[in-house]
Amino acid sequence: MLKRWLCLALCLALCPLLALAEEPVVYPPEEYAFQGAKVVRTYEAETLKITVTRFYLDEVTCYLSKIWVKEPARQIRKVTAEWRKNIKLPRYMAEDIPEAALIVNGSGYVSPTYPWIPENYPGTNEDYYYTPLGSLTVTDGETFRDLEGVPYYGLALDEDGIQMYVNADNAAVMATHPVQTWSFYVECPVIRDNQDILPAEWPFADRQARRTVIGRVNRNNYLILSVTNDGGNGLSLRRVSRFFRKHFNMEWVYNLDGGPSSALLFRKKGSTKMVTIMGGSAKDADIMAFVE
Repeated sequence: MLKRWLCLALCLALCPLLALAEEPVVYPPEEYAFQGAKVVRTYEAETLKITVTRFYLDEVTCYLSKIWVKEPARQIRKVTAEWRKNIKLPRYMAEDIPEAALIVNGSGYVSPTYPWIPENYPGTNEDYYYTPLGSLTVTDGETFRDLEGVPYYGLALDEDGIQMYVNADNAAVMATHPVQTWSFYVECPVIRDNQDILPAEWPFADRQARRTVIGRVNRNNYLILSVTNDGGNGLSLRRVSRFFRKHFNMEWVYNLDGGPSSALLFRKKGSTKMVTIMGGSAKDADIMAFVE
């Protein structure tokens, strides 16, 4: 009897410790500053903090969105256009998340205008029209695509925040129970562990363009660089890589869809109106949103 009571007491003592051990670490908001950046938008809430700054890099107008989310798996959302039927303007997809504070364009996509698909994708281009690029597509926990034997390059949101995958097995990604994915070309991972991982011989990495590039500092802190082509032709991915590595310590950086598809939309706290800061004039396959 005594042994039984001792076991029960030990279990009761351990239960709170086990519960605490399962709670994910919440990192505080990071502080960043670099010369010439001007704050143009802020959003302050208990679970969400956003600062959008404007600055110039090589005479090109850029916006850096500094984002802190307390519970990334529930506060980073996705809206997609209708699968295999159409693409949609970001501001119209944003109507599905009226509480969103900040929205950017998401995945690259396949359409009759941009029909290219990787050679290892099964089927024909038409099989992928009006869908995101990538061997794996998950939206709100529902799997729309899972190509057998085709590795995954892209982002996936799980309980530990947004993860970047490079040449990953789809089964390994699915084992983390992702609720959302975003993906683009296989070469689009830019930085891992604050080291440049762009392919040495990839002409697109040297091409100047409008861009949307997202990076993770830790599970709660993210940076989004929105590059315009004001005052020039935009920035190359190699220039973007140097910018991030100079000013920040990044777990990873990834290039989302960009060019004409670039979009940066913001809603003031207490307002119902979503304002376009940059882009948003071209249709996309999906968007990424940050909410309280």
